[in-house]
Amino acid sequence: MTSFHWIGISHYVNLLFVGFLVRSGLEILSAHPKLYWRDDCRPGSEWLRLSRKEMPADRLWTSADEETSFSPLIALPGRRNLGMGRHWHFFCVIFWILNGLVYVVLLFGTGEWRRLLPTSWGAFPQAGRDAWTYLHLHAPPAGHPYNALQQLTYAGVVFLLAPLLILTGAAMSPAIAARHPWYLRLFGGRQPARSIHFLSLLAMVGFTLVHIVLVAVEDFPRNMAWIIYGRDSLEKAAMWIGLAGLLVVLALHVAVTVFTLRHPRAVQRWLGKVIEPVRRALLHHVTSYQRYGKGDLSPFFRVNGYPPESPEYRRLADGGFVEWRLSVHGLVEAPLELSLADMRALPRHTQITKHHCIEGWSAVGEWAGIAVADVLDLCRPLGGARYLVLRGFDERDGREYYETIDLELARHPQTILAYEMNGAALPIPHGAPCRLRVETQLGFKMVKYLRSIELVEDYRQLGDGQGGFREDTQFYGPEAGI
Repeated sequence: MTSFHWIGISHYVNLLFVGFLVRSGLEILSAHPKLYWRDDCRPGSEWLRLSRKEMPADRLWTSADEETSFSPLIALPGRRNLGMGRHWHFFCVIFWILNGLVYVVLLFGTGEWRRLLPTSWGAFPQAGRDAWTYLHLHAPPAGHPYNALQQLTYAGVVFLLAPLLILTGAAMSPAIAARHPWYLRLFGGRQPARSIHFLSLLAMVGFTLVHIVLVAVEDFPRNMAWIIYGRDSLEKAAMWIGLAGLLVVLALHVAVTVFTLRHPRAVQRWLGKVIEPVRRALLHHVTSYQRYGKGDLSPFFRVNGYPPESPEYRRLADGGFVEWRLSVHGLVEAPLELSLADMRALPRHTQITKHHCIEGWSAVGEWAGIAVADVLDLCRPLGGARYLVLRGFDERDGREYYETIDLELARHPQTILAYEMNGAALPIPHGAPCRLRVETQLGFKMVKYLRSIELVEDYRQLGDGQGGFREDTQFYGPEAGI
């Protein structure tokens, strides 16, 4: 009895996950639909813009104002759902990599690599001749089963393009960039890595489309037999099985998109059970070692979110925040009320680090303040304390803005409460009078306009139980290392 070949199975698994990765990647890109070759993301310096929005010069313009809405026909799930896009992207990349590893192991374990990798230098000039034949709208002689151009292209996709996508994706992780600044330099910075990642995505899409077209027009029954069974066998049956497989892939895309738009909390919860343990194991325990210099400071640093409008905050701001107090309470032995003067009396920490916004932009800034570890030493957490709940003065949609970090992140040497930025008092748009900096995390975790820190045992009793405002309302994941 003829059975399905592992190559055919891996083809369809790869097609499914690549499709999900491309569409969810477009959803992520829609949050900041601009690409740059420099990490300061200065307005007007983008080499690609997928939005008509222009930054006005006469009013505050936040990065959220630059976000656009992509259609669910191209993005997963579409309609400005960055949190959902990230969940699907990271879920699929785990299984795409696993599928690729299994493919490579079987490729060399079964000897099939000889069909994919050239065994002589003669394949290169022959690939040129094959390309010339294609340009004249003719098919070159069939190989076994690939001609030289197809063979080199497939080898390039498997051993060059796919690893490049993985490596540039990792370069966009604030945790990896903070722990290994040299890694970013391999690509010229975070934004060049982001641009290369996008161009690699286009190359993968182009390869997939051309591959499908050539399979269809050259000799569809024979090609499907090679994909499904690994040899010339049962060509008619293979053709119908192949078409059915494509319809299943298309149906899954439709079903996943519709379900995600209708049930985002369920998707957040189910995919999070797979994603969050992996992200935590790989990135949560990383410590930042960033040491940028004054010459690296970005001339332009975007703002994310508008300042608070409450009467209390306005009164404090009008008074220069002299009356502001940071409350530190909860599961502590010694509750604290810290003024700016109290904070300036504590040991001062200064660091120049790269900010990674979840939306995609980046910038380098100098921050000065006090170590959260020093605050914890003063308030002395009780044995049951596991998380810090940081609350700001700002509200979004009638809900308080809060985020949570655990004690491990709080005690990182570059986790500080910053009251200065670039050598001056922290500006109001960037979180005055005080904001959190956790340099291995994405920017949404770094609460601005701080009013209190509460130590708790579990954050699931707060808000909607997801660990923060963005997690509750925009379905972000609680792990923000990538």
